[in-house]
Amino acid sequence: MSDSPPRFSMIEPDAKAPTLKRLRQLSRLLDNIITIPGTKIGFGLDPIIGLIPIGGDFLGVMFSSYIILEAARLGVSRATLGKMVLNVIIDGLVGTVPVLGDLFDFAWKANINNIKLLEDYLRFPSQQKSADRWFIFTVLVGLLLISILLVALPLILIRILWNALTGG
Repeated sequence: MSDSPPRFSMIEPDAKAPTLKRLRQLSRLLDNIITIPGTKIGFGLDPIIGLIPIGGDFLGVMFSSYIILEAARLGVSRATLGKMVLNVIIDGLVGTVPVLGDLFDFAWKANINNIKLLEDYLRFPSQQKSADRWFIFTVLVGLLLISILLVALPLILIRILWNALTGG
């Protein structure tokens, strides 16, 4: 009678609250742990990690990917996961631009945005299909490839710049 068996979260309902709490703490740590006194402006470890040459943006994407993986385990839809991945891609790619990327990291809170998407989905679950294991695997491989690109791109640009300056 039914087309396919219903899809359920890979995390038991009783474990959702602690998982969500842990993800909130991680997103706060990455995006908003420090508030500038006298302002509402905050930042976290993500822009600080982003200052590490070459590998900083890679690490930032890896931490953000963990939040996406856990959201998938909570049964979030493909559409919501796609939005979450887009937030991380924007954060990672703009983060590779020297100075501008570092300033952007202070304003763009990809992890906090992703937690809001997760909370909205859990509060009002849609009838959209949950992500299956292959979709999740594809998303994580894609994020890994983007992370590798974030390491390779600055190295390529440095080499081009070096060759232009030295005439080599």
